[in-house]
Amino acid sequence: MKIEGSVAVVTGGGNGIGEAVVRYLAGAGAKVAVVDMSQKDLDRVVGDLKAQGKQAVGIQANVTSEADTARFIKAAVDAFGKINILVTCAGIIRDGTMLNLDKETGKVSRKLTLDKWQAVIDVNLTGTFLSVRDAAEAMVNGGWPGVLIPISSINKVGQVGQLNYSSTKVADALLPKIVVGEFQLRGIKNIRCVAIAPGYTATPLLKGMNQDALKAIVADVHLGRLIEPEEIASLIGHCVENEAMNATTVEITGGLCYPKGIAK
Repeated sequence: MKIEGSVAVVTGGGNGIGEAVVRYLAGAGAKVAVVDMSQKDLDRVVGDLKAQGKQAVGIQANVTSEADTARFIKAAVDAFGKINILVTCAGIIRDGTMLNLDKETGKVSRKLTLDKWQAVIDVNLTGTFLSVRDAAEAMVNGGWPGVLIPISSINKVGQVGQLNYSSTKVADALLPKIVVGEFQLRGIKNIRCVAIAPGYTATPLLKGMNQDALKAIVADVHLGRLIEPEEIASLIGHCVENEAMNATTVEITGGLCYPKGIAK
């Protein structure tokens, strides 16, 4: 499977990792449907690509909406005639511990709210499911070779203060094995699924955090720096073109490890 001449749909494609994926795939010759909540980001990214002579269309949509998902899948097919690649970069965080205690009484003063729990589940898990389901439907009905690439996270192993986020990412990491198992059961041979699990990535949010906290994060990365979004995009490109990549989750962390406490 080649990127050149293919059609890609990238959710969350207006910024961060999603934007890097959009630019990488378009640069490699794909036609790209960019999906994002922000019309401003869509206009900026799609405008840049068109100015470079690339073929791209922007679609404002909410991945938690079943109607919106159906609409952006249809819009991609209407624009470019098929879908070959789906990358689900849409995601949010709403961090917080499950319980907070009052310093004076030691009793619970605050809980992780259902709103914070549900918002992350809706975008990171339900949004991924809807996008994967509907893109796969289009690929099956169209008979097009395809690859579905959900974005998991290294925090699928569990991160304190991210019970909601980690729960979604461990589910996203498991998705390829189950989905490809179902494809095998149903005799669907034209579609693969492989997830990507990035480590700490040089997005504006992370780069703008407290610098002492950032140094502490980088200290546990063997590479000695954050992962660049373009490196993740390059890995996704490899997964598209290497058909042996299937039914698995691939980590890209720069060698994230936790050496503290190990005897020297």
